Amino acid sequence: MPPGVPDQEPDESRAEDEGHDLSAEFIREVREAIDEGDETHVRSLCEELHPADVADLFEQISDDQRKALVGILGQMLDPVTLVEVDEDVRDLIIEAMPTGQLADAVSELDTDDAAFVLEDMDEEARLEVLAEVPVAERLALLSALDYEDETAGRLMQREVFAAPAYWTVGQIIDRLRSPEELPETFYEVFVIDPAFKVIGSVPLAQFLRNPRETVIGDLVGEEELRRIPADMDQEEVAYLFEKYNLISAPVVDKGDRLVGMITVDDVVEIVHEETHEDMLALAGVEAEQSGISGSLRATVSSRFSWLAVNLFTAILASVVISFFDATLEQAVAVAILMPIVASMGGNAGTQTLTVAVRNLATRELTAANALRIVGRETLVGLINGCAFAVLMGTIAGVWYGTIGGGGGADAGLVLGLVLAAAMIINMIMAGLSGILIPLVLQRAGADPAVSSAVFVTTVTDIVGFFAFLGLAAIFIVG
Repeated sequence: MPPGVPDQEPDESRAEDEGHDLSAEFIREVREAIDEGDETHVRSLCEELHPADVADLFEQISDDQRKALVGILGQMLDPVTLVEVDEDVRDLIIEAMPTGQLADAVSELDTDDAAFVLEDMDEEARLEVLAEVPVAERLALLSALDYEDETAGRLMQREVFAAPAYWTVGQIIDRLRSPEELPETFYEVFVIDPAFKVIGSVPLAQFLRNPRETVIGDLVGEEELRRIPADMDQEEVAYLFEKYNLISAPVVDKGDRLVGMITVDDVVEIVHEETHEDMLALAGVEAEQSGISGSLRATVSSRFSWLAVNLFTAILASVVISFFDATLEQAVAVAILMPIVASMGGNAGTQTLTVAVRNLATRELTAANALRIVGRETLVGLINGCAFAVLMGTIAGVWYGTIGGGGGADAGLVLGLVLAAAMIINMIMAGLSGILIPLVLQRAGADPAVSSAVFVTTVTDIVGFFAFLGLAAIFIVG
């Protein structure tokens, strides 16, 4: 086959697996074409891909191939790809893009997406790009970047469709049909007063059903419009959208003037991002280093600190065990069964903790119902503790009394009862710690998702070992 001539046109079935991910065969073909310098074939393979799929492709190839692909695609590289790709890969793509091309890409994006691309660039590179962006868009981007990260002001898009209350439906339709630049996507017309304060909104579906002479202000409903302060945290924004089933909402400054809007697609991104961060935080992993493209050094560094904390808590549990070395020397069965108590408590605590962190994030767990939830989780721990205590106490008693230890039925019965009692104590403590620790951390201003797991595991290990070994020292050895 002559160089540069593809053997077949790319199609969706060839590029994607059944799960809508890029197939391994397709990625391998792109890699080979890049390595062979077959730019025509690379472009033919990529030209039909969605920007999100191009982002996936960038994440699946090496750094050298990424740089080459940026040059090969040139203006074919959709600006949306920069928003979809992982942060580490985006930095490399931006570095490989000529300043003019990057400025064009930023100009094509909505202000919220453009700010997202620019925010992690160093100051010098960002100013160099902004210098080539048209003045109006540059001012809008600089204004967006003035807001704190992860706030409504940073998240919003500044392009909104608003009309004075005295305009008619016909005037608004004429404006919509004019060459004036409009938001790419919007779901309602915001009605404003002369000071640019939002009076209300009219959904497009309602707006389009009315005659041309209808005054838009007369269509504003009595239902309260949810205004989003520009400095509101993005988690609070997501909560309001979920609670009130919002499709879009106006963003206002401290003077209550309209400065932008947030739409439901932006909130979906927030929910995904926050859920992703919380899930990783529970395991002590930083979100920035969770992707397959993260550097080895940064990944090791980010995980080392939490592993060091876990090591310290494991040493605390070992210290508790060392207090009962005489008990362990005299009762081998205790050493064999000891991990069961700690493991069951740890798993029960993790279950409660996961539910608690999720309910705190969704505002379902509040100060008003905290006492009731604590009582419920304690009762759950007690019931599960009793159930597993009967099961494991019976198994341990039979094993030690008749098969394993040779200590006789009485010794087996005592060991079974000790194990059962320790398991009940630890399961109750697991339920309590799993709910109380995140509540206390949140009250103290810390993120419960980040630090709760270490404390819960420590509590269940220490209480489990102390209860089992202490009871064993009293009733078996002593």
